[in-house]
Amino acid sequence: MRLRRMLAVARKEFIHVWRDPRALGVSIALPLVLLLLFGYALTLDVDRVPLAVWDQSHTPESRELLSRFEHSRYFSLQERAENYRTIEQAMDRNQILMALVIPVDFASRVGSDRSTQVQVLTDGSDANTAALAMGYAESIVRSYSQQLLVNRVKRRGGQLPEAALELRPRAWFNTDLESRIYIVPGLIAVIIMLIAALLTSLTVAREWETGTMEQLISTPVRGPELMLGKLAPYFAIAVLDTVLSMLAGYFLFAVPMRGSLLLLACMSVVYIIGALSMGILISALAKSQLLASQMAFTATFLPAFLLSGFMFDIGNMPKALQLVTYLIPARYFVTILRGLYLKGVGFAVLWPECLLLTVFGAIMLTLSIRVFKKQLV
Repeated sequence: MRLRRMLAVARKEFIHVWRDPRALGVSIALPLVLLLLFGYALTLDVDRVPLAVWDQSHTPESRELLSRFEHSRYFSLQERAENYRTIEQAMDRNQILMALVIPVDFASRVGSDRSTQVQVLTDGSDANTAALAMGYAESIVRSYSQQLLVNRVKRRGGQLPEAALELRPRAWFNTDLESRIYIVPGLIAVIIMLIAALLTSLTVAREWETGTMEQLISTPVRGPELMLGKLAPYFAIAVLDTVLSMLAGYFLFAVPMRGSLLLLACMSVVYIIGALSMGILISALAKSQLLASQMAFTATFLPAFLLSGFMFDIGNMPKALQLVTYLIPARYFVTILRGLYLKGVGFAVLWPECLLLTVFGAIMLTLSIRVFKKQLV
């Protein structure tokens, strides 16, 4: 392989990219747009749940319970209902997600130290959001119930018993439990896989469609030289996209970086080379720009989004699907990014993912070189 011939191909590809400023602008701006869009739109946090209240008691006791919901950041009072029909209509129109129903005898039962019940109705269409909202409501009601028990003991002149078991929860790595801290590192892996594959998925197909592939075949340039030369400009663009995405994650989303920058840089380069090589492979096989772009999107974005552990826990997937995830390179890079960003772990912990990601990059690079060689013969 001659470095001179490879640099000549790289220069030709750089000129082609530079002469298409719109495509160049899109390739640099698109990752940032996707990161901002998904980073702000995708959230697992449940705040300000729209709430309706049907207070049949209208007493200081019921108003105290209601005030705990109103002053909580998890709920936003939207409507005061008068009957179940009003609650049902508001829920049908998506005006509320939850309704609190306080019974008529609420104050009398509380005052007489008898147990009482309040009803919570939830729209279960979104099971995850409904479960979280019900958990918040249970927490508020439990806190109010404990306060009532304390008041009863004090009125009787008794002494509060010590709790047999006290829970002191503490979250590591993401103290405030903000979902964006968890989402953004994985989102970087998904976006880079998509952009890198799309960048190179059109290169060889474009040569076939424009008729310039025959000219390349007639030159002394060999397959590996042509392939590596074509990768060079897109590698530079992908590296720039990765740096911009990581800077945006740090400065815009305040995602902490606790691990080794050197390990992050090395694994990012390996991941980019693998994704670019996959795009080249798809482009060589498709020979059509439209088909190549569709294949690249299907082979990169969907598996990376759904099967990498970025959004959905792999452990909760069916066993057969869990085996499939081992073929998804984004799975390993997502783990590496979250380990470096959030936990600050190093190669001693992440070496299995680093090894498998390196194997993926080597396989994709080898396959793309072989396919190029076959096309040029």
